Amino acid sequence: MNERKGVGRMWHLYKMGGITPALASMRGVQNAQQMAFIRSISKEQRKDSIMDQPLSEMEVVVFDLETTGFYPANGDEIISFGAVMLKGGQLLEERTFYSLVNPKRSVPRPISELTGITNEMVRDAPELMQVLHDFMAFVGKRLLIAHASGHDKQFLNSALWRTSKVNLTHRVLDTIMVAKWLDSGRASYHLDDLLEQSGIVIGQRHHALEDAVMTARLWLHYLKRMLERNVVTLGDLYAYLSKH
Repeated sequence: MNERKGVGRMWHLYKMGGITPALASMRGVQNAQQMAFIRSISKEQRKDSIMDQPLSEMEVVVFDLETTGFYPANGDEIISFGAVMLKGGQLLEERTFYSLVNPKRSVPRPISELTGITNEMVRDAPELMQVLHDFMAFVGKRLLIAHASGHDKQFLNSALWRTSKVNLTHRVLDTIMVAKWLDSGRASYHLDDLLEQSGIVIGQRHHALEDAVMTARLWLHYLKRMLERNVVTLGDLYAYLSKH
């Protein structure tokens, strides 16, 4: 009976004020506030076009996720977020984001061996909602950049939907696409190979923040080459990428 009353109250709140107050009654005020913030970021993102912004001045966030596996639909979870901010051709090393996430499941041994993240490390880490809220606050309305972004996009989109019932509305630019345009015909577009080719020191791989910083340095390497080709705005870049 109590469960039925709870469901009835949630349905009443949904009809009166929408999904945010309804979920507030079920999840608690803090989670509801975090969810409302994430939803507002998503809504604001839809309003502004960033395609005319000069790449030489544009603020972007390069990010990376570590996860328990490859398939969020099958129960795999994010275990860490890493990100760094850039403004034009400058890497803002003081503007970084890193957090472990409690995945509410065990971290498989191969993932622990790859990332160095153990079950003990994530046991007391913040939950996904908190870290996602903080990550989206760090990102704001900026362009997102990632290497092999399909993996990161599907996990980020899944996390946004599960926690806040919104889809990812930020543009996510993949450095592989830029590499395939600027260095077409390569046998490999693996991050290690591109870093080595670009003369960028390879640090600790499969650490979300370290990978984000190395990807950011790769982006800066490509940005210089793009500006030399008179690719001035994000719209210019997408126009070139659409042809390749």
